[in-house]
Amino acid sequence: MPVTYSQFLTHIASTLRDENGIDLAFLVHPTSPHGKDLAREFRNPTRQSLSRYEGAIESPWDELAIQYVLVVTHVSKQRYSEAFKEHSQLVNLFLRFFTVNSGWTLPALFEMLRDLRDLAFDADVQADPGQKSECMESAARLISKAFSSCITDRTSPYQLSRKWGVYYVVGLVLKSYFRVRRISLSKNILRALEANRDIPPLQEYPKAHQVTYRYYLGMLSFLNEDYAKAEPELTFAFYNCHIDAHNNHERILTYLIPLRFLRGHLPSRELLDRFPVLDQLYMPFITALRKGDIKGFDAALDRSERRLVDLNVWLTVEHAREICIRGLFRRVWVASQKGNRIPIAMFHAALRISGMDVPVEEAECLVANMIYKGYMRGYISHEKQMVVLANNNALPRLADRQTPFALY
Repeated sequence: MPVTYSQFLTHIASTLRDENGIDLAFLVHPTSPHGKDLAREFRNPTRQSLSRYEGAIESPWDELAIQYVLVVTHVSKQRYSEAFKEHSQLVNLFLRFFTVNSGWTLPALFEMLRDLRDLAFDADVQADPGQKSECMESAARLISKAFSSCITDRTSPYQLSRKWGVYYVVGLVLKSYFRVRRISLSKNILRALEANRDIPPLQEYPKAHQVTYRYYLGMLSFLNEDYAKAEPELTFAFYNCHIDAHNNHERILTYLIPLRFLRGHLPSRELLDRFPVLDQLYMPFITALRKGDIKGFDAALDRSERRLVDLNVWLTVEHAREICIRGLFRRVWVASQKGNRIPIAMFHAALRISGMDVPVEEAECLVANMIYKGYMRGYISHEKQMVVLANNNALPRLADRQTPFALY
C-alpha cells in the first residue's frame, strides 16, 4: 500500500510525540520506500506548489516534510546536485529543531548527515569534468555546524545529551575533509574536542564511533610522519573494527603494515591471504626484508612507486629500506660466527653481492649509520678498518629499539 503525503505527516507527528529517534531517521532517509511513493504522488513538485501544506504539523517539521519531498523527487530522477542542495536545506531546518531538544533525535541527525555526505559524493561524481563541484566541501561545512550543535549542549540530561553524537559527527567531518584533500582543516575539529573537557570519555561511546575516530587520528599522525602516535591508533582501529567490515580492515592495514615494517613485525601468510590486494602490494617488500635483499627491495620500490605514492605510503615503505640493510648486515654477523670484530670489507662485499655497487667508504658510512640509529651496538675502528661489536646483544631486536619509529 503506497504511503500518501498525509500519512507521511501523520507518521512524523507520531514519532515526535513518542520521541522515537530511530523511526524518525527512517522517515527522513531519501531512499526509504515511502520516499519513492511521495515522488510518484507529486511528480514535479516545487516549493511553491507544496506551500499549501505549511502549518499541517508543528514547525519546522511542516517545512522539513516539504523539503523531503523535493529531495526524494530529485533522487528518484538521479539529479544528485539538485538533491544535495535541497537536502542541505533539510539539514538546516532540522538543526533548528535539534539545537533546542535533547539527544533522542541523534539517530535522525546521523541519518541526515550520512545522506548529505553520500549525496555530495554522488553530485561531485556526476558533475561535468570541466565544472568544479564543491558539494563535498559544502557538506563538510554543514556537518561541522552539526558538530557545534552537539558539543555545545549544556542543558540536556546526561543520558540524553546531544554530546553523545560528537564522535559520530566528527568521523563524518574528517571523512569529508579527507575526501576533498582538505586535511589541514581537521585541526580545528580536534582543537574543539580538546577544549571541551565535559565531553563523556571516548570509551563510553559506541565502539563504531571510537574506531572511526581513532582511525582518523592515526591517519592524521601517519601523514604527519608521527609514526609513534599513528601505530597504536591504527592498531586499535584494526582490532576493534567489525569482523565483517573487510574493506575497512584492508584500508587500515594499508597503513599499519608499513608502520609495522619499521618495528620488524612482518604480516603472516594467513593475514595476507585474507587481503589479496595487500599481498600483491607488500609481499615483494616482505620477501626482501626477510632475506636482507636490498636489490630486490629497490626493484619492488621502483615497480610499485605510483601505487605507493597514491596511497601516501611511499615514504614509509622507503624508510623500511634501512631494515633491509640491517637484515643484510645481520647475515654478515652470522656468517662471521657472530664474532665481535668484523672487517668493513665483509660488509662492503655483502653490499656488492646484494646489488649495491658502492665504494668501501659508503659501506663504512652505512655501518656507522646502523650503529648511530641503534640497529647495531658497537663502534668502528677506522685505523684497522674494523667494526667492533658488543659482546652481548650486538644486533638488538628491532622492536627493542628505544625509538623504533625515529627517522632522524
